[in-house]
Amino acid sequence: MSHLRLATTTSAVASAFALSVAIAPSASATPPDIPSTEVAESQLASLSVEAEGSTDDYDRDDFPHWSPVEGNCNTRETVLERDGEGVESGTDCYPTSGDWESAYDGETFTEAGDLDIDHVVPLAEAWRSGADDWSEEQREAFANDLDGPQLIAVSASSNRSKGDQDPASWWPEESDYRCTYAKMWIATKHEWELTLQHEEKAALTDGIAAC
Repeated sequence: MSHLRLATTTSAVASAFALSVAIAPSASATPPDIPSTEVAESQLASLSVEAEGSTDDYDRDDFPHWSPVEGNCNTRETVLERDGEGVESGTDCYPTSGDWESAYDGETFTEAGDLDIDHVVPLAEAWRSGADDWSEEQREAFANDLDGPQLIAVSASSNRSKGDQDPASWWPEESDYRCTYAKMWIATKHEWELTLQHEEKAALTDGIAAC
């Protein structure tokens, strides 16, 4: 897969962590590399449309996470640091205080344990869209991707209501965020060369048209 940055994953993740520490006092809940509407439209048009595969052989453990990033910090803790405001962490890197707003439903939190880290393109969805042919190394990189808009801290309730659904059947409750969500989904599938099903593409086309 030509677009995967597996050779530089460790250094890129470490750089992302260093940046997140530097900006923590004014951290944004916006993941990196969300494309413009024009770019998202182009990416969507380039994606292959195929029938979804089966999850009969799917196992969440086939996507190892959360991976170490730097020191005692793993991917989950790095995203919590990045997406919160005024985040402070203990020596184990787990946030002890901070403020988070869940972009999916507008809920706010002061306890890190009340948040999930959502895989924008769920792991089971990735499996159905081509990741069943990946190596374990590729799946781990996907499940811990800090370089693109694949991970975001959201309320546990919104993440669990989404499950492994694609935009043909699930959108964030916050309607103002749906354009951004569509761009994040498209960018992730484009970067990782995953396929779309017809209903999914139609839903994403409508989502982008409303931007």
